[in-house]
Amino acid sequence: MKSRLNNLSNLQQRTITGLIGVFIIIGCILYSDWTCFLLFCTISGLTQMEFYKLLGLDGNQPLTYYGTFCGTVLMILTYLIEQGVVPFENYFLISPVLSMIFFIKLYKKRDLKPFMNIGFTFLGIIYVALPFSLIIVLALGGSSYNYEIVLGSLLLLWASDIGGYFAGTKFGKRKLFERISPKKSWEGAMGSAAFATLIAFLLGLFFTTYEPWKWFCIGAIIVVVGTYGDLVESLFKRSIAIKDSGTSIPGHGGFLDRFDGLLLSAPFIVTFIKIFP
Repeated sequence: MKSRLNNLSNLQQRTITGLIGVFIIIGCILYSDWTCFLLFCTISGLTQMEFYKLLGLDGNQPLTYYGTFCGTVLMILTYLIEQGVVPFENYFLISPVLSMIFFIKLYKKRDLKPFMNIGFTFLGIIYVALPFSLIIVLALGGSSYNYEIVLGSLLLLWASDIGGYFAGTKFGKRKLFERISPKKSWEGAMGSAAFATLIAFLLGLFFTTYEPWKWFCIGAIIVVVGTYGDLVESLFKRSIAIKDSGTSIPGHGGFLDRFDGLLLSAPFIVTFIKIFP
């Protein structure tokens, strides 16, 4: 199937794989809390592996498998604690698990820059696994499973991406941040904000968990912080001289390309929801 998709235009690839991905993601979120957890745990692991792989292209040696294991442990602990299966104190289990990174690197004889690679290993956990764990906190942080905040945030993210893509492609002239991302334009940013605002309005009508003004605030967070998330990932890719983070998702690049806006948005959304429940 992937070979057939490669024969299509980029827009056709984006549309087909996007629809398939949206169907799977929405289905998992709506079905139950544990399918939502499995979905984001899987995405987190794949994204983290991709991040470490890209670092390896530049000659770095992060602990790819153990770092991803640490991220998975964080995801599992978050789910079990937020579900009330185990007490909050179990979060401290992550401390010795993370400390093992130093011990493992101690025995890596061929690593010429062990502390730099220790830092990269921790960065993968903080940059990728932590935001995905916060999404689980969003879903389970209340008295019951709240699919609306997770699905609503993703719909706003997709609306922002779609609005920015089409507005930027058709009208983009004034560069938004040319040094980092030459293709991004102010017109694309305005299209992103306009479409996200429309979706926020619809979420306020049909989703009852939060008042309409909160959906507009979440939309604003995603548009602004999500754009910076995209720029941060572009900065990362430029630093290792690659165009896309991978080819895992035809028409969309890799998992980092697809979820970069969510990685930086998630901490801000969780903070907003916790302050204004």
